[in-house]
Amino acid sequence: MEQYQEKIMTDTPQSPALWKYLVVLLVSAGATAGIAYLLFNIYQRKEEGKQHFFKLVELDEDTIDPALWGKNFPRQYDGYKKTTELYQPKVGGSEVIDRLEADPNLKKLFAGYAFSIDFRKARGHAYMLEDQENTERVKQKKQPGACLHCHASVMPTYRQQGDGDEMKGFLKVCGMDWQEAHTLVNHPISCIDCHEPKTAGLRVSRPAFKKSIVQLAEAKEAVPFLPSIEKWRQGDRSKPYDVNALATRQEMRTFVCAQCHVEYYFAPKTKELIYPWAKGLNVDRIEEYYDEIKFTDWTHSESGANLLKAQHPEFEMWSQGIHARSGVSCADCHMPYQREGAVKISDHHVRSPLRNLSRACQTCHRSDEVEIQERVRIIQDRTKSLLKKGETAVVDLIASIQRTKKRNGAEERIKKAQEFQRKAQFRIDYIISENSLGFHAPQESARILGDAIDYARQGQMILRKEDEEEAED
Repeated sequence: MEQYQEKIMTDTPQSPALWKYLVVLLVSAGATAGIAYLLFNIYQRKEEGKQHFFKLVELDEDTIDPALWGKNFPRQYDGYKKTTELYQPKVGGSEVIDRLEADPNLKKLFAGYAFSIDFRKARGHAYMLEDQENTERVKQKKQPGACLHCHASVMPTYRQQGDGDEMKGFLKVCGMDWQEAHTLVNHPISCIDCHEPKTAGLRVSRPAFKKSIVQLAEAKEAVPFLPSIEKWRQGDRSKPYDVNALATRQEMRTFVCAQCHVEYYFAPKTKELIYPWAKGLNVDRIEEYYDEIKFTDWTHSESGANLLKAQHPEFEMWSQGIHARSGVSCADCHMPYQREGAVKISDHHVRSPLRNLSRACQTCHRSDEVEIQERVRIIQDRTKSLLKKGETAVVDLIASIQRTKKRNGAEERIKKAQEFQRKAQFRIDYIISENSLGFHAPQESARILGDAIDYARQGQMILRKEDEEEAED
């Protein structure tokens, strides 16, 4: 019996072989579960990626409160709210910076105009209406309702004032006094101004841009950086260029910004807001347009010159730079894409790319952050140096005109000198008011400032001849 039991124990499989089988079984089961979980996670992420927004509230053309949009688009709204953050990097920022205090030449350049009273650096989008309410330019000088076109969420007001006709309402509000028009609005620029409420698709809403982009399309100046316009020019031109129907998505990522970040003027009688693009976007073409219609913003109180006040021509300057030629939009740098989970969105914390180098710059430029910052610093420091030389040249010209005006018989030369001041100061102001300090188009900025210095010194040379002739007599 004992021998039989010993034989059975000898013939039974050993436990190490059984454990190997169990380990293989467990590993296989774990791998299968892991793969299943991974596939399920991928599926969830794909579905999450399709979920661009959460439809919690109904949005329509009258929904101007960004907080309501934020219920459906919480990620984007979180970014928008960050435009209230107070910070002051070297360039840009959201603190109130008095440019007149920082640059005393500006009071001399803008003598007799509202900008000699109050001129501050631009802040974030959330401050657009508040800053206009608080500027002394509005408090001390009469301003038209046209100013609200880019500082308030004003489209419902246009429709209401125009009995459903946006253009009619736009013209009516432009002609109002600012204080009267201000009672009709209560929100700064909001989501509705750039997005269609049903689909959230990008769209241009501003009447002034819609009208002016048609004039640009019909102008002779080539715009290869705007392919939809070039395509329209080569096709059926029986219908005007329609920006919302024809522009590419990449163009729209610039156009929604260019609705407001542009050079403009108010028609003298109606105060209609107009962008001077009928001859092109180049600063020289814009000046030609102003000269042709004999437009003047104000008469300088010290020199008597009829001058132009540049506004904020970021779109026009961008159009002359390498980024425009490379197909880079405003949003690519100021609202770069970011991922939150599986969702890809544009960062609605609109700000200087210097505050967001990894996503704003390094997706294209492989240099490290220190090198990128140094490149920007060099461009802006050189632009600032030229700008100071230009300001000094114009201030010197103003002083020369003042001295010469005390004499009799120098009217013709004074008139020519005043014309040179108009040309020089517009170019100086163009760079001052364009908020990149040369970065959007470095070579174009240098060219403009070089011309400005030349024009100012030519004006002085005309008056110096008067001094020399008087000395000879």
